[in-house]
Amino acid sequence: MIQSTTRFRKLVRSVGVGSSLSSSAKLRVHRCFGSVAASNAEQACEQSVESYNVKKNEYADLDWDNLGFGLTPTDYMYVMKCSNNGTFEQGQLNRYGNIELNPAAGVLNYGQGLYEGTKAYRKKDGNLILFRPDQNAMRMQFGAERMCMPSPSVDQFIDAVKQTVQANKCWVPPPGKGSLYIRPLLIGSGPILGLAPSPEYTFLVYASPVRNYFKEGSAPLNIYVEAEYDRASRGGAGGVKSITNYAPVLKALLRAKNRGFSDVLYLDSVNKKNLEEVSSCNIFIVKGNLISTPAAFGTILPGVTRRSIIEIARDLCYQVEERPIPVDELSEADEVFCTGTAVGVAPVGSITCQGKRMEYKTGAQTVCAQLYSTLVGIQTGHIEDKKGWIVEIE
Repeated sequence: MIQSTTRFRKLVRSVGVGSSLSSSAKLRVHRCFGSVAASNAEQACEQSVESYNVKKNEYADLDWDNLGFGLTPTDYMYVMKCSNNGTFEQGQLNRYGNIELNPAAGVLNYGQGLYEGTKAYRKKDGNLILFRPDQNAMRMQFGAERMCMPSPSVDQFIDAVKQTVQANKCWVPPPGKGSLYIRPLLIGSGPILGLAPSPEYTFLVYASPVRNYFKEGSAPLNIYVEAEYDRASRGGAGGVKSITNYAPVLKALLRAKNRGFSDVLYLDSVNKKNLEEVSSCNIFIVKGNLISTPAAFGTILPGVTRRSIIEIARDLCYQVEERPIPVDELSEADEVFCTGTAVGVAPVGSITCQGKRMEYKTGAQTVCAQLYSTLVGIQTGHIEDKKGWIVEIE
């Protein structure tokens, strides 16, 4: 028993319990692996680290009906380091908790970092599935090349995501109650004083159960066209998922939200005439049978959901164009919607540009609703996947 207690104390220290997790979160960790008496908590927690053997339909102690898009700490994260020859070694699952970084780490001083976002879903039979994780892996590789970083292989990326989901399966919401949002990170973790690539890199994956990204839930969004600030410029890093792309949008985003808007739509940085994207998602406009979205030519992130919606729309016999879209076309559109891993497919009810408010069709009989139901049907296993997009987690 003394040996067991010592191992448990080491586990608690490695998790950072008492500093990074609230008391309610600590209770949820134990509940996740079954209801146990206090006297058996050490043994249950110790066993969970070794096997994390959770029954298929066993859930964490969480209010699934009131789940939003906020961080809910789960049990495990995946960590993998890059060796000196530029290849990633075998990674491992660690208890979720704080990580240690040198103050001179490249990610802290020079922003050398990328992240991805994907989701796991629970089917009605309890099985867990991923949606197109290979696309996230390839996008990370593309971004890593732009940021002078080595990156995990596609197989390493998918394996890490699978392991993270499997270890945290009790945190995957019940069918229809949300999804497990998965955040892979690639960071320059080694110390570097002069401006240069980091000497060491860390790939890690953590997860959190989520539901609706916007506070409006599934209600239509109210977007503001930003004319003062830019999101990206030609030749920059707007086309990759660099961590440096997101903090600069906060000023315009917070200003818009303080005025009652849901989010900000950015224009091109050169002429301020063409649509680019919203702070955290891509944008589409609909006119009759034509669906248009800005072409991803370096300043716009090529979203996985964006690409999927384009393919689904063409399968449904819509005409889809990827092209420059003048801001003036907003006044002629029948519908507008946004896409992204976090936001899904979100209808836009109105856009305000230079003091003019334009309103759009929303509701069950819209193109947006049709595309949304088809996408979610495939993602959750309700619609047969004929494209090989779904990855089963065994």
